[in-house]
Amino acid sequence: MLNTFVQSIWSDLGLGQAAGWAKPVLSGVTVLLIVLLAFLSAALARRFIMASHQRLAARAEGPEERKRIETLERVFRYIASVVVTVVAFMLVLSELGISIAPILATAGVAGLAIGFGAQSLVKDYFTGFVMLIENQIRVGDVVEVAGKVGAVEELTLRYVRLRDYEGAVHYVPNGAILTVTNRSRLFAFAVMDIGVAYKEDIERVSQVMKETATAFRSEPDWADKILDDLEIAGVDQWADSAVVIKCRLKTMAQEQWAVRRAFLGRLKTAFDRAGIEIPYPHRTVYTLPADSADHATSKRAGTQVG
Repeated sequence: MLNTFVQSIWSDLGLGQAAGWAKPVLSGVTVLLIVLLAFLSAALARRFIMASHQRLAARAEGPEERKRIETLERVFRYIASVVVTVVAFMLVLSELGISIAPILATAGVAGLAIGFGAQSLVKDYFTGFVMLIENQIRVGDVVEVAGKVGAVEELTLRYVRLRDYEGAVHYVPNGAILTVTNRSRLFAFAVMDIGVAYKEDIERVSQVMKETATAFRSEPDWADKILDDLEIAGVDQWADSAVVIKCRLKTMAQEQWAVRRAFLGRLKTAFDRAGIEIPYPHRTVYTLPADSADHATSKRAGTQVG
C-alpha cells in the first residue's frame, strides 16, 4: 500500500517512466517513509501507554495498585517497541525485494533449533510474563529472589534488577526465580528477640516492653507506621547468658526495619531506667582455697610419679 502511494506521487510528478535510476530512488523513498512511520508509531504508542498509565494511576485506590500500573507501563512500552521494530524490519525487507516467506520459514526452523539451545532464555520470558500477570513483583518492592535481597528497580520479561542495602545491583534472570519472597505487601512485622538476665522477673520485663511500645506508637513520626500494639509471644529460648523473649510489632510494608531499630533504641533506654539487665556472654570462675589447691596439685603430682 505504501509503495503504491509513493508510485502514484512519482507518476504525478511525471517520473513514472523515468530512467533506471528512478526505481532505486523510489525504493529508497519508500524505505525512508517506513522508518519515519515506525518512529511515529513508536512515539504514538508510548504516548498512548503513558496517557493510559496516568488515567489508571489517578483511579488507583492505593500505592499497591499504583506500583502494579507502573510496572505494567514499563513492560507494555517494551513490547510496543519490539512489535514496531519487527514490523518495520519486515516491511523494509519486502520493499528491498527480499522475500519474507523463506525468512519466516528459516526463522521457524531456526527458532526450533534455538529453542532447544536457549531453553533458559525462553524460560526467562515465560516466567517473567507469569510473574507480571500474577502481580508477584512490582517496581519498588523489597523482595528476595534466587538468594538475593533488594529493592526492585526494574522488571522486564527477561530479568529483575535489584539494588541491595549496600547499593550493589543484582540482575536476576527470571528463569532462575523459583520462589518470590515479597516484603512489601500491605503490612509487615518487626520481629525482635529481647534478651534479659536470668535473674529478671519476666512479668516485669514484659510490662516495661508494653509500656515502651505504647509510648513509641503514640509518637507522631511513628503513629502511621505502626498498625497494632506490641505482641509478646513469650519466652522463646533459654540461651547461654540470657532468657530470650520474642515479640513483634505490626507495621506498614517496608517500615519494619526502621520501626525495629527505633523501638530497640527506646527499649534499651527503658531497661536502663528500670534497672533491667541486658546480659552479655560471660564466664563464672570459681577459686579454691590455697590449702585445697596445694593438696590437689600434690595429688596430681603423686599420681603422675606412680
